[in-house]
Amino acid sequence: MAERRPVTAREIKSSVEGYQEMSDEAFARRFYSDRAELQALGVPLTSQRDEHTGEELYNMRSERYFLPELELNEEELAALQTALFLLEGKFAYAEPLRLALQNLALGRPGFSEAPTQTAMRVEVLDPEYSIEMQGRLSKLEAAISKQRTVKFPYWSISRDEERERAVNPLALFQDAGAWYVVGHDLDAEDERTFRVSRIRGEIRFATRRERDFRLPAEFDVDQYRGRPPWQIGDAVGEARIEVGGDTAWWVQRTYGDSGRVEDGVFVTEYSSLSLLASWVLRQDGRAVPREPDELRREVARALKLVRERHEQEPGRLAAESDGTEEEPAERPAAPVAPERFAVLQALLAFLLDRCGEDNEAEIPAADLIERFHIPPEELQEHLSLLNLVNFGGGCYAVYAELHDDTVRVDKELYGDTFRSPPRLTPLEARAIRLALEFVGPMIAADARTGLERVRAKLEETFGEFELAQTPEPHVQRAEEDLVATLSRGANERRLVDLVEPYSLERRLPFWYIHTWDRTRDGERSFRLDRMRSARIQRAHFEPREGFDPHVFRDARPARIWYSKQIARWEVEKGAHPLADGSAVAEKPVGSPEWLVGEILSFRGEAVVLDPPELRQAVSKRARELQRELGVSRVKVAS
Repeated sequence: MAERRPVTAREIKSSVEGYQEMSDEAFARRFYSDRAELQALGVPLTSQRDEHTGEELYNMRSERYFLPELELNEEELAALQTALFLLEGKFAYAEPLRLALQNLALGRPGFSEAPTQTAMRVEVLDPEYSIEMQGRLSKLEAAISKQRTVKFPYWSISRDEERERAVNPLALFQDAGAWYVVGHDLDAEDERTFRVSRIRGEIRFATRRERDFRLPAEFDVDQYRGRPPWQIGDAVGEARIEVGGDTAWWVQRTYGDSGRVEDGVFVTEYSSLSLLASWVLRQDGRAVPREPDELRREVARALKLVRERHEQEPGRLAAESDGTEEEPAERPAAPVAPERFAVLQALLAFLLDRCGEDNEAEIPAADLIERFHIPPEELQEHLSLLNLVNFGGGCYAVYAELHDDTVRVDKELYGDTFRSPPRLTPLEARAIRLALEFVGPMIAADARTGLERVRAKLEETFGEFELAQTPEPHVQRAEEDLVATLSRGANERRLVDLVEPYSLERRLPFWYIHTWDRTRDGERSFRLDRMRSARIQRAHFEPREGFDPHVFRDARPARIWYSKQIARWEVEKGAHPLADGSAVAEKPVGSPEWLVGEILSFRGEAVVLDPPELRQAVSKRARELQRELGVSRVKVAS
C-alpha cells in the first residue's frame, strides 16, 4: 500500500523484516501462510502476472483495506455506545466490540459520553455468562480462526456420559440463551453441535500443526439456529395442531420458519413427538392436537400422569445427593480478545489521528491503556511491535516511544496514508452481529432508526471475508417496534395501553417489560414475544414510591420435584440432585397460570410438592384440558 504499485515476492522478501534471512523455500511457505492469514483477517491481497517477466505481482488496494466513509449519524453512534454500556461485564465479546466501535468513531466526538437515559432503564442478563464460559469461548474462537482441531471432555446430558471428543470447530453461535459450538466430530465422522457449558475440563489443541482443516465451502452456521426443540434431529413426521385466532398470529410470528398456519391449523414437521407434546401442553389449551394419533395419545398420556401425580399425596423424597465428583479446576482463561493484528491496526490509526496535521504528538499513556484495555506492563511491548512492523517492512508511518507516563509519537513519511481506521476483522464483525442480536432493538430505539438500516451501514465496514461462520442477528421487526414503544413510554413516563412501563429486561433469549398494571392494580411483567401490539397514550404517570420493578414483591415460593428422567436438565439450571436420581427445586411464582403451564409441559415428570393450592390448580387444569383438547376418551397404556 505504501508503494502504491504492484510488487513482486522478491521485493517483499528483501524489504520485510524476518523474510530476508529465509531460504527461498522457507520464504515461499511462510509467505503463503501469511497471505492466507491476512485473507482470514479480512485484508485481501490481489495478484496478477507481469506480462513481460511472468512474475506474480501483488497489490493491496486502499479502498479494500480502510473503512469506507461511515454514514452513521450522531444518534446512531451514541446508540452503539449504549450497546457497549449494556453489555459491559456481561458479554464475552465486549473487547472486540469495544475495538470495533472505537474504529468506527475515530475522529468523532461523543463516543465516551455517558450512556443514554434508555440504557439506564434496561437490564441485560445472559444466564450462561461466567468467567469460565468466556474463557471457553476464547479458546474455541482461537481454534476456529486458526482452523485447529481441538480435544475436550464432554458430558452428553441425554446419555449421562462423559468422554473425550476430537472436533474440527467451525463456528460458535448462541441459541435460546445457550452457547453452542458446531463442528466436525472426528469420531462420529459427522457434523455435531456441542453445548459449551457441558464441556468439562480444558479445551486443548490436538496437534502442533499451524492448520488442521479448512472450512467446508457449503457450511452456513444459520442452518443450526432457531430450530424449535421438536425439530432438532431428522424429521420423522408431520403434525397438525389447531390454534385459535388469538394464538395463530403468535405461532406464525414465532414459528413461521418451522411450519405454516393454514386456516387456523399449525402444520409442522417433527423429529420428537414427546417434545412437540410438551409444546402443545405449554400452550394451556390454546393449541389442540389433531394429527397424528400418536401425538393425541402422548398428550392424553401426559395429562393422565399429571393428574395422578398431583391428586395423590406426595411421596417422601430421597435424601439429597452428595453430588458428583468435583471437576478439575480449569486454568483461568482470558475473555475473547481482539486479534493482535487488529489492535495494532487500531493503535496505528489512533496515534496518527492524534498527530492530525502536525508531525508529532504527545499522548498520556493512561489514555492508550484505557482506550485499548492494554495492561500497563504490556504497553511498551505493543509500541515496540508497532515500530518493528513499520520500519521492518520498509513502510515508515509512525514511530512511538514511551517516556515515563507519556507516549511520544513521530509521524513518518507514509503517516497520512495510514491515518484512517481499517475495516473490521471477522472477530469484530462477530462481536457487532452478536451485539445486534442481544440489544439491537434498543440500539434502533435510541437511534430512532430502523435496525436493518443500522445493520446495513455496519456491515459495509466489515473486511472481505466469508460470513458463513458469523451468525446473522435474529431480530423480528415486531419485537423492535415493541421495544421502541415501551422504552419511549418508560422514558417519558407515559402510559402504554393500561400499564405504567418502568423498565425493560433482556433475559436471554427473551425481552421483558416490567410494569404496574392498572387493570389489576399490581405489578406485572410481560414477555414481548407474546405481545401483539402496544400503543402509547397521551396520559402521563408519576413513578410509584417504593416500587422496584425488578423484584416480584408478591411472588411466593413453590417446591417442585423432577423425576430422574428429566432431573439432569433441571440440575443444570440449579435444582438440587437427590440420591435416587431425581431432583428438587424451589422457584418464585408470580403468576399461578405461568406455573401451571410450566408443570404441564413436563408431561407428568414434574410435580408441585407445595403449596397445596398450587398442586390443586395443576390437577384441576389437567382435568379440564383432557376435555378441552378432546383426549379424555383416548386410550393410553396404564
